[in-house]
Amino acid sequence: MGRPDWHRPRRSAIIVSVTTELAVSGFCDERFGEVRAEFERNFAERGEIGASVALMVDGRPMVDLWAGTIDRDGSPWSADSMTVVFSCTKGATALCAHLLADRGQLDLDAPVAEYWPEFAANGKEKATVEMMLNHSVGVPAFRDRLPDGAYADWDLMVARLAAEEPWWEPGTRNGYHMMSFGWTVGELVRRVSGRSLGRYFAEEIAGPLDADFFIGVPAEHEDRVASVIPAKPQRDDMTEFTRVVVDEPTSLQRMALMNSGGFDPNNPVYRRAEIGGGGGVANARGLASMYRPLAAGGGDLFSPGAVARMAEVSVATKRDATLLLPTRFALGFMKSMDNRRVPFGDRDSVILSSQAFGHVGAGGSIGFADPARGLSFGYAMSMMGPGILLNPRGQALVDAAYRALGCTDNRSGVWI
Repeated sequence: MGRPDWHRPRRSAIIVSVTTELAVSGFCDERFGEVRAEFERNFAERGEIGASVALMVDGRPMVDLWAGTIDRDGSPWSADSMTVVFSCTKGATALCAHLLADRGQLDLDAPVAEYWPEFAANGKEKATVEMMLNHSVGVPAFRDRLPDGAYADWDLMVARLAAEEPWWEPGTRNGYHMMSFGWTVGELVRRVSGRSLGRYFAEEIAGPLDADFFIGVPAEHEDRVASVIPAKPQRDDMTEFTRVVVDEPTSLQRMALMNSGGFDPNNPVYRRAEIGGGGGVANARGLASMYRPLAAGGGDLFSPGAVARMAEVSVATKRDATLLLPTRFALGFMKSMDNRRVPFGDRDSVILSSQAFGHVGAGGSIGFADPARGLSFGYAMSMMGPGILLNPRGQALVDAAYRALGCTDNRSGVWI
């Protein structure tokens, strides 16, 4: 496929440099002018602080925009600024597993015990690799308190997972594995490949694709990382998930979110750790680049069959055991989830096409591929938004991209 030249705008592109209250840098093909307009609206009307958005069609860069600041002190967001993209990292971790499977090294239908015998204990004896990827394996949280710094200690986390009793019989239901996904799937990658998750991703996926995306950011790139600014939900603006987190201290939801050993995305210790469930560092260009071969049916990296399997719905439920709302997952990826008809649905949905698959990150970042349209897309930001899935900032950019590609309606729950 060759590497895309993000820095050479096409003849029909608009070079953006606005000297007003907001300076937007980069380029945007005229066809995607609405994406640029929504990106500007995010800053003007939706509370954006610093962000980037990028997309490719058929492997050709069409949008590459950035604006704002990397912190509240006013340091500008530059062309290569990055930030923690939280659960967008799950897509990167899943790709590592799928690449091993596509190369015949990992059987997605096999028992986990074939690769990680210690995990097949305490009620997890029948767990399969597929269950690890589709959030049905039953270990979305840890019942006992994790020690300080636990998320930065790979060996500790995989040992705790191996010993953990499942919250349900593996395979009988699904519940989002908020952070544990990175160690369940990541340990399989490590055991099969003989390399750490971050190293395997860097050498086999990010490197060949020239994707600015790290699972464990090297110290020399720390000065490029924008600070994460947490959202501040109000009591009268809580979803059922956030209410349970606040009111029920022993709940699965509280344990999944808060029992983290003091995880702080703004602490370089955690950014350097290989946290495959939610610690990756990237920008929009890196996210779009990672999904580029998938948008092309596999490109030079994956077989068409592997991409087809990634895109298929593996589990769907009206009430996710963790998130407490309807969810739809492929093997390691999110599918379109339309919860707009329930309270707070504008932040508990992610509306894509039926063929698309990817992953959102806490606060509203997203990366995905749409093979039917040759589209790969990325959005990363520092100011976290409310809710669980994609809030109005990211969805507005996704919607604008789909309209530019000729889609006209998403009332069915998918763009058509």
